[in-house]
Amino acid sequence: MPSEETIYEVANRVATITLNRPDKLNAWTATMEKEVRASLDEAERDDNVGIIVLTGAGRGFCAGADMSLLSSVAAQGLPGGERDAVSRLAGRALEREGVPPDFQKKYSYFLGIEKPILAAINGPVVGLGLVIALYCDLRLASDAARFSTTFAQRGLIAEYGMAWMLPRIVGLPNALDLLFSARQINAAEALRMGLVNQVFAQEKFPDKVNEYAVDLASRVSPRSLRVIKRQVYRAMFQTLAESFDLALEEMVASLHSEDFKEGVAHFLEKRAPVFKGR
Repeated sequence: MPSEETIYEVANRVATITLNRPDKLNAWTATMEKEVRASLDEAERDDNVGIIVLTGAGRGFCAGADMSLLSSVAAQGLPGGERDAVSRLAGRALEREGVPPDFQKKYSYFLGIEKPILAAINGPVVGLGLVIALYCDLRLASDAARFSTTFAQRGLIAEYGMAWMLPRIVGLPNALDLLFSARQINAAEALRMGLVNQVFAQEKFPDKVNEYAVDLASRVSPRSLRVIKRQVYRAMFQTLAESFDLALEEMVASLHSEDFKEGVAHFLEKRAPVFKGR
């Protein structure tokens, strides 16, 4: 599909999706939402893609929902009846076979994408933008990045499952602090909380993100990444015994995989791996 507000590129087995409204700090729109979903679907289908990176053009990652929409709603209310409004906010179900319903909702579908998604947070990430970053598997930040939930300052609430995701990433006390106060934090504090995995200097940020993504895409088994991502998120709804039993099943399957044979072979032969994802 033609892209109006995003850029999609593939190089070195890394698909990069760039939110491309730099003059608006990449504020989120319905068009952007459709394009990101289409790009994620394309990256997941492409055997030449191992890792997906989501980032923003210019000096920001995503400044949240476009304020023109919020201003219109504040002035006129939501169009249509209450039931219609809730339906629009929820979005359409993806109906992905074999994927639990929890991972088929608006934005939570990121967790059902089989390939790892890295948020490359190059600048401010606010409100809905932060929700989207939370649904990525890993978050790498520039030291110029700034973070805020903002919802309480706008008379809003913890949107789109953020009340479930944020405490699991930063812990309950930090989550409540960020949600109640809506205060802005810098990259160093985000790192201390565990909100981001790594922080890089702004001038080196694109290169460091690319280095990290290419390393994942080339050095480890795509099959292993796919299975591990599924294990980790489904374990959040399982007992220890259920997670343990699933791991045993997956271990047996992995021992019969081509990637396991290649994983042993490249180690013994002291060469770079050539994984096929099978």
